[in-house]
Amino acid sequence: MPTFWLIACLFLMSAAGFFLGRYRAVLSAGGEVRKLHSLPSYYGYNVALSTLLPALAALALWSILQPLVIDARVSGMISTDMNSDNTSAELMMSDVQRVSEGLNIAVARNEMTNEEIRVMDADAVDLRGRLADLGIALGSEVRPEILTAARQHRDMTHAGRLMMTIVVVLLAIVGFARSYGLTDKDFRARNVVERCVFALLALAASLAIMTTVGIVLSMLFETISFFGLHSWKDFFLGTTWAPNFRGDSELSILPLLWGTIYISLIALLVAVPIGLYAAIYLSEYASSSTRSFAKPLLEILAGIPTIVYGLFALLTVGPMLVRIFGRGTEGLLGLTWMTGATSVLTAGLVMGIMLIPFVSSLSDDIINAVPQSMRDASLGLGATKSETVRQVVIPAALPGIVGAVLLAASRAIGETMIVVMGAGAIAKFSTNPLESMTTITTRIVSQLTGDTDFASPETLVAFALGLSLFVLTLGLNILALAIVRTYREQYD
Repeated sequence: MPTFWLIACLFLMSAAGFFLGRYRAVLSAGGEVRKLHSLPSYYGYNVALSTLLPALAALALWSILQPLVIDARVSGMISTDMNSDNTSAELMMSDVQRVSEGLNIAVARNEMTNEEIRVMDADAVDLRGRLADLGIALGSEVRPEILTAARQHRDMTHAGRLMMTIVVVLLAIVGFARSYGLTDKDFRARNVVERCVFALLALAASLAIMTTVGIVLSMLFETISFFGLHSWKDFFLGTTWAPNFRGDSELSILPLLWGTIYISLIALLVAVPIGLYAAIYLSEYASSSTRSFAKPLLEILAGIPTIVYGLFALLTVGPMLVRIFGRGTEGLLGLTWMTGATSVLTAGLVMGIMLIPFVSSLSDDIINAVPQSMRDASLGLGATKSETVRQVVIPAALPGIVGAVLLAASRAIGETMIVVMGAGAIAKFSTNPLESMTTITTRIVSQLTGDTDFASPETLVAFALGLSLFVLTLGLNILALAIVRTYREQYD
């Protein structure tokens, strides 16, 4: 049974359990609701939750663990003596998964039958071509051992899904039967349901923490593997980024870190003044009608996908800068400083535009949090509107504004698409903003793109870069929170 229909059946059983549990509770009280310990709906909720939650939990765990177990068992079939082309086990396992997926699609579209798949000979059938017609692209012809492993992968997947369906349905039936049998007028249904809801709320609150821990641990383990293959001194203290999948790579984070900080600094020089001035105008000077029109219009920028900003940098801002600082007489200033559309300045300007609504919205909320009584007191003492803003409002809101700027900095450091399309891909030390550079995020994408060997330092370096970036942005966020909590004023 497909997972969607299995979940639909579980919800139908849960809905039926709600009405049956409610009916049984009222029936046990002889139709007199006042004799029940809890409201009738609590008895229904108890049956419904007992039917649904254990089954859904088993379904979620099974869906996560089954692919891992099957991949581990099938990968064990791909022994080193099968690997005649010196292809890594990860790449061969990727081919197995794609072939297995293609066979499933072929059966679903009636292009093949299960019997045909069982007796298929990889040397006699153009399986690669047939799968290509179904939209499954393979890098090479399907070898017999790959087809054998794909058959095993497919059979184990189908058997696992069947077993999962049986287990999940049995859990739902057992949960329904147990809770329905406990339903009685003296059963404390409200207490049970409230404890269950409390547990669900606690689980939801802990998901963010568990997700963060999982991300950190996954990067940490791969980073440890990287430093087992590559010197940490070269990574942290080297000055050259030159990955070479044939060996002898120089993988230093410092050129990438310099490009990241340089581009982020230019972005903040654009976003902070414009965003802060926009927030001051909207909160202190603009009329209510102007604010209701301008603020949503400004925040539209926050909803534009970053890939669109990247295209804007590549097709508009970059060529415009080339016309100004371009080659010889082609540039408006007759300069030869910029030879291409990609540069630090291109990415920084566009990233700054992207960050304007971020800075403006946060600063506006912070400025509006300053009590009106402070403004009235300043105006009552004879200060002008501008003096009140400059000497009272902004100093009071300054800690929050600094925190907003640091949060914007962490957002700029983690940006990828604008840098990929606007800054170039050259890792180097330079102070010229009209030259191409790259950042940590773009190198992570580059090192993990395509069929890669996760046992090589050239691939594992992406996790070391990711962990370093995580620590950097986490430090900025902690600094922002510390500044806000230390220096903010407490107003009545």
